[in-house]
Amino acid sequence: MTKRKKSSRFTIDDPFAEREAARYERPIPSREALLGFLESVGEPMADTAIARAIGLRGAEDRDALQRRLQAMERKGQLVRNRRGAYGVAHRMGLVSGRVIAHPDGFGFLVPDESGDDLFLAPKQMRTLMHGDRAVVRIAGFDRQGRPEGALVEVLERANHRVVGRFLVEGGVAFVAPDNRRLTHKLLVPAEAAGAAQHGQIVVAEISQYPSGVHQPLAGIVEILGDHLAPGMEIDVAARVYELPTEWSTKALAESERFGDEVSEGSKVGRRDLRDLPLVTIDGADAKDFDDAVYCERRQNGWRLIVAIADVSSYVDVGSALDGEAEQRGTSVYFPGRVVPMLPEVLSNGLCSLNPQVDRLCMVCDMSIDGSGHTTRSRFYQGVMRSAARLTYDEVAAMVVEGDRSARAAHETLLSHLDELHALYKVLAVNRKRRGAIDFETTETKIVFDADGKIDRIVALERNDAHRIIEECMIAANVAAARYLQRHKMPFLYRVHEEPTSEKVTDVRAFLAELGLQLGGGERPQAEHYAKLLRKIQDRPDRHLIETVLLRSLKQAQYSPDNNGHFGLAHAAYAHFTSPIRRYPDLLVHRAIRHVIAGGASDNFDYDHHRMANLGEHCSMTERRADEAVRDALDWLKCEFMLDKVGQEFDGLITGVTSFGFFVELKSIYAQGLVHVSCLVNDYYRFDAPKHRLIGERSGNIYRLADPVRVKVTRVDLDERKIDFELIEAGAATLKQRRRRARQERDG
Repeated sequence: MTKRKKSSRFTIDDPFAEREAARYERPIPSREALLGFLESVGEPMADTAIARAIGLRGAEDRDALQRRLQAMERKGQLVRNRRGAYGVAHRMGLVSGRVIAHPDGFGFLVPDESGDDLFLAPKQMRTLMHGDRAVVRIAGFDRQGRPEGALVEVLERANHRVVGRFLVEGGVAFVAPDNRRLTHKLLVPAEAAGAAQHGQIVVAEISQYPSGVHQPLAGIVEILGDHLAPGMEIDVAARVYELPTEWSTKALAESERFGDEVSEGSKVGRRDLRDLPLVTIDGADAKDFDDAVYCERRQNGWRLIVAIADVSSYVDVGSALDGEAEQRGTSVYFPGRVVPMLPEVLSNGLCSLNPQVDRLCMVCDMSIDGSGHTTRSRFYQGVMRSAARLTYDEVAAMVVEGDRSARAAHETLLSHLDELHALYKVLAVNRKRRGAIDFETTETKIVFDADGKIDRIVALERNDAHRIIEECMIAANVAAARYLQRHKMPFLYRVHEEPTSEKVTDVRAFLAELGLQLGGGERPQAEHYAKLLRKIQDRPDRHLIETVLLRSLKQAQYSPDNNGHFGLAHAAYAHFTSPIRRYPDLLVHRAIRHVIAGGASDNFDYDHHRMANLGEHCSMTERRADEAVRDALDWLKCEFMLDKVGQEFDGLITGVTSFGFFVELKSIYAQGLVHVSCLVNDYYRFDAPKHRLIGERSGNIYRLADPVRVKVTRVDLDERKIDFELIEAGAATLKQRRRRARQERDG
């Protein structure tokens, strides 16, 4: 608990006085103290009155107060009324938050603090755009009983540049945003259109935001190219999601000053591992290698070494490189192209654990017993030389299939690769005993032709070599979290919280209809999920049950507060193994390096508050990357399906809604919609808890994970949508559907 200290300079108590004093040469009261003061006053006050009341005298202090009050206003903590007085927003019946727009023109305000989302009618959205921060007042309730907001003030505009199609209709030029949540067309004056031609994909910079009367105005700042140009999907996604793709001159200069080889001076004081046959094991098309492994048998188990690229030795806190890496948060892996977190001279060069060259590394050296438990772990800085760059398929051929030619090609590495496989088997048993959840999901890869067009989509098969590396990385990540916990360092945990009670209730209701139960009472643990998954392996509806269970889980995130990792069934977990491509891993490396050097939490570059902000930011950049890649994949899959309109395919139902169901095509992995209006000769009722549509007259049921056959009827590249028409099933299948409907109806 923070001790409240009264500052000798001010007339109000500030519980965060020490924090402010550490940050500023001439501190003023913190935001928290100012909010508390204005709460206690009970009425809005002008900035000059606030300054007098809290004891600020000098012009410099008053200027600092004015800047802080304005920042708090932008944050939505304070609102300035027409008289220029500042009041606490929630005391004035106002709510600040982020705007989430709907393609149909309405929207919602998600409050900064806890509380229900506020419905924003289309009239309110005329002035707002998706992602804006705003203050609204609660104006009542809509017809559905939802609290409704009325706009008071726009705090912050989220969109400055917008990607879209440049169109000219009736002599009026405008940009139709690619993002469907941006519902305003951006009007482009003739003098701001540049060389843009009708139909081209462009980047427009907003010069005037929408009001209740006027559409937004914009000027063309970049022409990306024609609609179906190869690579366009990545350029569009990168700009729509505002992924940083250009490096500052300063950051590039910093990255290039290290040279191509590890200097002799940087090796001093490190443990020399160059005679140890560490190897990297990655996909065939990988270019940045962050991790290398080595395993040897010991009397009571194994010694496992996980050596990770020592990015923290090159990227200093507060440097231009660090600023770029923090802003990006993660590398983004598009099909055929990467937007890296670090410049390629580092990510693919000096930091990458390339074979037969010296590299700096951070080492997790573990002793693991015969039951798969880590009995001891040490961290130290080393210098290594990778003995080989191996692929998953090569390692699987050697240690799983026993391929003679593959084993002969790497004869000197066989003993420790075989021990890696033996250790993996023990770790896998321990994983099962621990109760970690294993979902068998299908990953796909886009294969391009010589012209950069999509040729085919293939499924990636996981083998034991993938699982070997996965278990080694998990062991190192757990060891890193425990190490930093012991030393009481602030760092980012990888947190995966348990599912909400509402989700658990929904899952139990669904399972009950199938005669199944999820153990664990009101708070089931990972082991209960894992036990159920093992039980259903031979059921024909396994895919359905797995999908429902997976959707009940929360999304993992980064936080300095440890809430455990539910899915992996670990009490503490961190990301340590990929600092080339994930900023949280770099932060963990810095914390470990600080401890190795004899430092403690009170003289570390980061405190809990700073880590909390970085955790939120890194969680956002991870989601941003996932959404950008998904958007690019949807574009590519739609483009791939353009010439397949009229063709029939087999698929599985992957989502059911009130307006139809989504189908993923087998062997192609593209997804489209069968709209409920295309289900002929009946009206269909949506049964949300059971994830199905039921025909009111026929009793036909279309349920999550059902196999269906569909015909492609329309592909809309702009909307990233594919429409299917259901091909009527044969008589036997129809009878089966009706029989199942009767069975479920009769209990």
